[in-house]
Amino acid sequence: MKKIICVLTVLVFFENTLAQETEVDASRPTNLYTQINTVLEYQNHEFGDNIYGTRINVQYTFDPDNLLLVEFPLLYNSGTEEFGLSDTRVRYFHAAKRNLSKTIIAIAPYADITVPTGKFDKGLGSSSWTLSGGLVVGMVLTKQIALFPGIGYVHITEPSKFDGESQNGVNIQTNMSVKFNKRIFVFVNPIVTILDDTLWSGEFNFNYMAKPNKLKLNIGYYPSFTQNIHTIRTGATFYF
Repeated sequence: MKKIICVLTVLVFFENTLAQETEVDASRPTNLYTQINTVLEYQNHEFGDNIYGTRINVQYTFDPDNLLLVEFPLLYNSGTEEFGLSDTRVRYFHAAKRNLSKTIIAIAPYADITVPTGKFDKGLGSSSWTLSGGLVVGMVLTKQIALFPGIGYVHITEPSKFDGESQNGVNIQTNMSVKFNKRIFVFVNPIVTILDDTLWSGEFNFNYMAKPNKLKLNIGYYPSFTQNIHTIRTGATFYF
């Protein structure tokens, strides 16, 4: 009898655990989840060398409102024929307010740092630190469409490998999420960065939740219109 009670207790425990599993809705960037992203990348530089490689992006949530991201790009430059670590990115994201109204679902400040770990002489790094901080607002327009506009201050340090000066400016984005169903959604994100020059870029990202709450597949196009750089990335996200 005791064995039967123990078995039933274990079954009830696992049933409740599965029932309480948080549903992953990655169509909302202000929803924070622990995850590992791996992508293959191709960069076409109209006036320079092409770059191939992979990016490994690890995101850890301390709780539902705080996330730390670290990204390690491993790239190959076809011009220099060099392979190695490119510049590393570290980002902290905090959802300070949630569900302020039916429309505004989140207000989230962030801090973003790009560390010049890539070798500039090998065509794998910028030789500059990029420091930025700002605010993202989550806005639901319909059940299918949401906006995540953001604005941030950007500081780029003086390049260490060639003559140049530090730059300060503003980054503005209007990230739109279009959700077709629970498994398929896209991001459309025009971006303008105002420094010494104005840089126009964007993100167009198609996502498919292959295994709910566990695995997402995606392919994206990331153009830099001003610099004539066109990037394609495809990969997978694993949720934990």
